[in-house]
Amino acid sequence: MFDDAKQLIESANKIIIIQAENPDGDSLGSALALEEILGDMGKDVSLYCDVETPKYLRYFNGWDRVSHDFDTSADLAIIVDTTSDTLIGKALKLPGVRHFFETKSVLVIDHHTLVESTLSFEHTLLNEKAVATGELLYYLATSAGWTINPQAAESLFGAIQADSLGMSTQHTTAESFEAATGLVKLGASPYAIEARRREFIKKAPEILKFKGELIGRIEYYLDGKLAVIHVTWEDIQKYSDQFNPSILVLDEMRLVVGVEVAIAIKTYPDGKLTGKLRSNQPVSDTIAAFFGGGGHAFSAGFRVFEPIDTIIPELLTATDKALKDLPDDTATA
Repeated sequence: MFDDAKQLIESANKIIIIQAENPDGDSLGSALALEEILGDMGKDVSLYCDVETPKYLRYFNGWDRVSHDFDTSADLAIIVDTTSDTLIGKALKLPGVRHFFETKSVLVIDHHTLVESTLSFEHTLLNEKAVATGELLYYLATSAGWTINPQAAESLFGAIQADSLGMSTQHTTAESFEAATGLVKLGASPYAIEARRREFIKKAPEILKFKGELIGRIEYYLDGKLAVIHVTWEDIQKYSDQFNPSILVLDEMRLVVGVEVAIAIKTYPDGKLTGKLRSNQPVSDTIAAFFGGGGHAFSAGFRVFEPIDTIIPELLTATDKALKDLPDDTATA
């Protein structure tokens, strides 16, 4: 499973590690850990993401090493935590980057449902059974015999902790706990990571006020089974650097009595629309796939270039069908 990735990485000298346009704890922790691991192997490593690291993710030590400069002189690109070229779309518009992807070696390491890409990535390390890309990287490094120093261990632990919601999601397995245990033995401090995370996710009074405004804007469809919140470009500009607006209310929407699917929609001035899904039934990835996205059964996302007035009816259709297609022993009575 790991042989191709091991050979590709060990044969490269200069490596660029790429996150998607929507960085999260898993992508950032995985990228930072890889930088540490490969740096200890003598590799020349750079980190790329085309958006600023949000403030609520800056509890990861080393977050400020992530750059907007794409080093096209690298021998190898490693894309972490996404298989969708739409989530690296901004990078593809940079001079020479598309040519780089088409002529240089690219390794994709991810744990999400594979979304068909317009780029031909020959090398992939995909495992949907892993709760996080950080878990997958732990097993890659241990299988390859690479050193995981204490800082890399901490970053990988933080990545797993973030995507598993504290080791509590459906995809958290015995292997996830074994990886976490191994990382603690290698120097990761769960207490230190959580203490920093709690400090960085503290909300300013205006964020709490904004959360109340968002709750008041939630709309319900399909007899209350679908909850939708629209986060506007104005909201994004004003609040996203402090706290991801959709995350503020998405899980609480899912916990409303009768709601099976919660979706946060963000709209942008260039016509882009993104959807982040959380569900109580295993349908999130099915709904996201309707729009060319992907993810997991209870958590997924998509990105399109359509107006929200067009998307909402399509969303109702996709959600209604996904819920009705559930097996009888899965669907809510």
